[in-house]
Order: sequence, then structure tokens, then C-alpha cells
Amino acid sequence: MRVSSIQSGLFKLDGGAMFGVVPKSMWNRLNPADENNLCTWSMRCLLIETGERRILVDTGMGDKQDDRFRSHFCPHGPYSLVKSLDEKGLKAEDITDVFLTHLHFDHVGGAVKRLDDGSLVPTFPNATYWSNKRHYDWAFDPNERERASFLKENFVPLLEHSKLEFLDLDRGDQWLPGIGIHTVYGHTEGMMLLELELPARKMYYCADLIPSSNHIKMPYIMSYDVRPLETLREKQYLLPKALEEDALLIFEHDRNVECCSLTKDHRGRIVIKQAFCLLDFES
Repeated sequence: MRVSSIQSGLFKLDGGAMFGVVPKSMWNRLNPADENNLCTWSMRCLLIETGERRILVDTGMGDKQDDRFRSHFCPHGPYSLVKSLDEKGLKAEDITDVFLTHLHFDHVGGAVKRLDDGSLVPTFPNATYWSNKRHYDWAFDPNERERASFLKENFVPLLEHSKLEFLDLDRGDQWLPGIGIHTVYGHTEGMMLLELELPARKMYYCADLIPSSNHIKMPYIMSYDVRPLETLREKQYLLPKALEEDALLIFEHDRNVECCSLTKDHRGRIVIKQAFCLLDFES
């Protein structure tokens, strides 16, 4: 198995929303805000190559939304999903699977593209897309708090083109050999994290449970989360587990740190031990 980073772009989100109850005087030292209180974040997807499969994990924001929508999130930077795949020697047609951790626009927007005639089609024509029915139903009929994050044009065309498959969450947490799933419910209903068993080291792709290395501290929980106390419980489970296993955490939204190992500080709190680049583990 080979795991590598696929950078789909940078965007901005409100710092207060991203850090929840933590005061700005504390979080602003970690990710300084601009004059509009917006901080820059990554949309780091993952490429897993195993056997004959080339699996893309999440797809970033994409580029089909109108200028008004994009103005709220200021997508920027030299990266794009297609360009990053091209740098790996891959075309959209080469992707066999697209694993969607959840259907918020910054994770699924690149899954569907708009053609010149206005029609919406899967970006990866030969891929099977993976979600779960519990989360899909939640996204299709969203609560008012999350409605702006679930855009039907990002995921309904996948079902209409018979490209979307639903994982049975009741059948256990193993998806493929060496690839496990952890389903969590704090950020949104039925978000899926990946547990990767590499020969060198175990890794966890944290999606929005721990969106950046700055969110390792327990109180650092996004205001976007629909069940913040459940997020806290999920972090209290995953972080000690990863520490005990000497596993790496991969961060989807950290613009500087791709992944890190963990340790405990003098007060017994779990903190970063060492930051890594995923290139260190490609083999």
C-alpha cells in the first residue's frame, strides 16, 4: 500500500467557527486571522494505491460553484485536484474508487463536475464512489444548521449516474485489506475516518474530527459540529488509541502539517511529538 497527499487547494473559514469556545487570543497565535477574521485552511485529500486500486479520499471544493458562493470561502493557491493527480502521473480516468468521509461541500465538491452544456457528471468516470446511507439521508434532507454545507449538486448526480455505493456500517469496521473505517457522529451524522495499516506505521485520516494539528487539544472543537460533546468523546477515544499504537494522524485542513506522531507533555496531555510529510512513508 502506498499513501500520498493530494492537495486540492486552500480556502478560508471563520477562525471563531473553526476553534469553537477557544478564545481568539489563544487560537490566533496558531492560525492568524485576516482583517475579516478568516483563517487559511488546506483541503488535503489522500491517494491510496493498493493492488489494482487507486483510491482517492475526499475531493475538495471543486470549481463548479458560482462566484458568489466562492466569495464566502476565498479558494486560492496554486493547487487543484486535477493538477495534483497529474503530478502523480494520474488522470481522472485512472481513479478506481472515491471514498467520501462526508458530504460537506469542502470534502465532496470535486466529486462532480459541470460540463459546458450545464449537465453534472462524476469527475472520475471509472470510479465507484463510497458513502453510507445514514449520512447520505442526513445530507439529502439536512437540518437548518448544516443546510449551507450540503449542496445536492455535489452528490446527488453520483446516485443518478449509478456511481455511488453505500457501505454497511453494521457489518464491521473493515473496508478493504489494511483499510478500516471508524464512523463518528459529533461533526455530522455518520462521518467516516480511515485507519490505514502500512508496513511502516499505522495512520488515521482524521477528516473533520481533528481537522488540524491545532485541534489535538481536547477543548479545540469546531462550532460547525452538530454534537460537540460527542466530538469530545470521539477524540478521547481516538487520540489515546493512536498514542498507544504510535500511529500517525493525517490532517485534512492543516495548511502546514500533513501528519504527526503523538506524545504526552509534562501535564499528561496528548500533544504533537513530531510532524511528518507523507512523502516520508511512500514505498
